[in-house]
Amino acid sequence: MFEPAQLRSFLAVAETLSFTKAAERLGLAQPTVSQHVRKLETAAKRILITRDTRDVRLTDNGDAMAGFARSILSAHDAATRYFSGSAMRGRLRFGTADDLAITGLPRILREFRQVYPQINLELTVGQSDQLYKKLNAGQLDLVFVKWVAGVKDGTVVQHDTFSWVGLEQTSLMPGETVPLIAYPSPSLSRKLAIDALESRGRTWRITCTTRQISGVLAALRAGIGVAVMPTSLVPDDLKIITRTFDLPPVGDVDFTLIRNPLANAEVIDALTQAIVGRTLKKSA
Repeated sequence: MFEPAQLRSFLAVAETLSFTKAAERLGLAQPTVSQHVRKLETAAKRILITRDTRDVRLTDNGDAMAGFARSILSAHDAATRYFSGSAMRGRLRFGTADDLAITGLPRILREFRQVYPQINLELTVGQSDQLYKKLNAGQLDLVFVKWVAGVKDGTVVQHDTFSWVGLEQTSLMPGETVPLIAYPSPSLSRKLAIDALESRGRTWRITCTTRQISGVLAALRAGIGVAVMPTSLVPDDLKIITRTFDLPPVGDVDFTLIRNPLANAEVIDALTQAIVGRTLKKSA
């Protein structure tokens, strides 16, 4: 009932919210992508995508179809590889920064394992600096980390900006010592936060040190202090307070994939392709 080519075009549009970007991703002409989506809507007897001169949006049926499309294509691709004898095998030691695990990354990894069941995926969660050291020591094959924008070579998955975050009820008087929730040193967000405060002559004190994003969020929700986070990862129950209290800008950040050049390139390419182009929306 649903053709794989049509599902791929629809899914590319669903993930990019752009017919132009979807066509570029798939290497197709834009009219071809539009035709695929129309034929899929005809087959489903539902409107899946609405668009005007400014926006492309999924309908409720489009959201449902996106989930079905991923499952159908996953099974289709796995069957194709199995019966063609080209099922990818190998070991992949993957490391991800702790706070990136609260995005859609777990779902992406789950789908990856469904598509490549014969790849032995080993996951390490930690801080970006620690993961980078493990990569250079040959202990990891691919890492997904946060770096100051433009600093590290690698594949940039998403560009973001650091923001100061706290409870809506947070109160901070002008010139008051800033209560800081932070990861232990070395930590990118900790260093950038302290450097930004000291550049403005603001005093600070650490009110909570935690090694996990769950600890940062718990401390923020308890009103113990404020923290620096990528803007796209700020949960809905917390607020960006950068302008509210005239806190100094911290800078931009890239979510970056960095590979071990000595590891299995085919396996690394497969996971890289699974992550690149996906919007890493927060899930917490």
